[in-house]
Amino acid sequence: QVQLVESGGGLVQAGGSLRLSCAASGRSFSTLAMGWFRQAPGKERAFVASISWVGGATYYASSVKGRFTISRDNDKNTVYLQMNSLKPEDTAVYYCAAASSISARDNDYRYWGQGTQVTVSS
Repeated sequence: QVQLVESGGGLVQAGGSLRLSCAASGRSFSTLAMGWFRQAPGKERAFVASISWVGGATYYASSVKGRFTISRDNDKNTVYLQMNSLKPEDTAVYYCAAASSISARDNDYRYWGQGTQVTVSS
């Protein structure tokens, strides 16, 4: 079992930045690929970014590439999502998730956090 707890969400103006954190406990964190997804009101959950277990490979949705950066600290069992140049359309609940290998498909992720709200005002 893996428990994931997100933090760092909040209200920010367009053009601002936020850094989300996801703390993991349970099964060895360093063996897991991690991902971030988001779900806006009335929309399906969407892939944002993912990172391999060793951190050497990353993958981003086209809508966030160049603005968001995923990283991880295996010593702290934590994965981060640095979000810059935020736009109102980035408003959503953001979830972190864990999988056995890097993927953009939510069905590949077995463990999920409870989510953290990010609201970007115009």
